[in-house]
Amino acid sequence: MKKADKGKTLHLDVVALVKKIEIMVKILINTQVISRYRSVFKGKGLEFEDYRAYSPGDDARRIDWKASVRTNDILIKEYKEERDLDVYFLLDASSSMIFGSTERLKLEYAAEFVAALSYFVMKAGDKAGLVMFSDRITNMVPTATGDEHFHIILRSLVNIDNYGGGYDIEKAINFLIKTTKERGLMIIVSDFIGLRKGWDKIIKKASVAFDVIGVMIRDPRDEKLPKGIGQVVIEDPYTDSNIVMDPKMIGPAYERYVKKEENTIREVFLGSNADFLKLLTNEPFVQPLIEYFIKRRERISS
Repeated sequence: MKKADKGKTLHLDVVALVKKIEIMVKILINTQVISRYRSVFKGKGLEFEDYRAYSPGDDARRIDWKASVRTNDILIKEYKEERDLDVYFLLDASSSMIFGSTERLKLEYAAEFVAALSYFVMKAGDKAGLVMFSDRITNMVPTATGDEHFHIILRSLVNIDNYGGGYDIEKAINFLIKTTKERGLMIIVSDFIGLRKGWDKIIKKASVAFDVIGVMIRDPRDEKLPKGIGQVVIEDPYTDSNIVMDPKMIGPAYERYVKKEENTIREVFLGSNADFLKLLTNEPFVQPLIEYFIKRRERISS
């Protein structure tokens, strides 16, 4: 297991990460995920583009009779989708994310996920923004698009000074609601460890103003305690207090508690008309992301 220390950089090679992201986006494009993304997350509407001659099978309601009279031909209006959707990534940068039993800390996995998906969003024609939070707002990047903007987001994600501290998801969501004029898509990326009583109300509030997706990032040790190693020391990420315990004694109860907690979190999101996606740091996120877009499109189409 490892924790990141202040003064150290994250284990993210920016050049290698950009190359990896480009490969990921090519995979997403080849699997038609961009078209699925566009179909389930609509832009601001349709914009008139041009006229063309009517063909049998066209929707007669799109005929522009005034233009048809002027040209002595039956013309229909063609529209293009006006994207410009604002996608806000709300990233948990609290101390519980500075943990990992695999090759990557949760925050490293989450940073890679946000970097890849923000790049994908901008390639799809939308704008991406970033809010990093603990028990305060540690960093904010307003929504925009383009390669330069992507690198601004990337630099924020790899800056260790943006990480650490308590956990207040209500403060973060309220901040985003108050500081944004354009509503859009809110993607909350967090391990959801440290939730306070009544947190479900802020998810419901967010879902009124935004299309919301909760993305749970968990380490395998968040799910199950190690076995066959004797006593271990468990540390509270927010208070640094610790206890010595025997995984064999409390392991089953711990697993039941975690499973119940995760089910509750999932139910809160789904019950708030929001989406929910769970990712483990020892598993790549590209395939679950593809499956998510496919399922969402099927659900909306049915």
